[in-house]
Amino acid sequence: MLGTQDLLIALAIGVFLFGAKKLPELAASLGKSMKEFKKATETEPEVPASPPVPTATAAPSRRCGSCQTALQVDWTHCPRCGTTASTPT
Repeated sequence: MLGTQDLLIALAIGVFLFGAKKLPELAASLGKSMKEFKKATETEPEVPASPPVPTATAAPSRRCGSCQTALQVDWTHCPRCGTTASTPT
């Protein structure tokens, strides 16, 4: 956290490097830049979310016999409980 002494040292270095006449111009341009940045981050254009595309499933969904987790056709074991999946009939 910046204290009063830190700010005074930074101000003294700024006056030494840029001069007393140039320092207010630098502060004003910094303020304008921060204002534009804040304005740009607050008003982001909203991108309309596209509805999810339904996927067609060729095979009927399978369920685990133990925990009733939905299983894909090519799975041989349940990813949740590890039970061997029964083959579709």
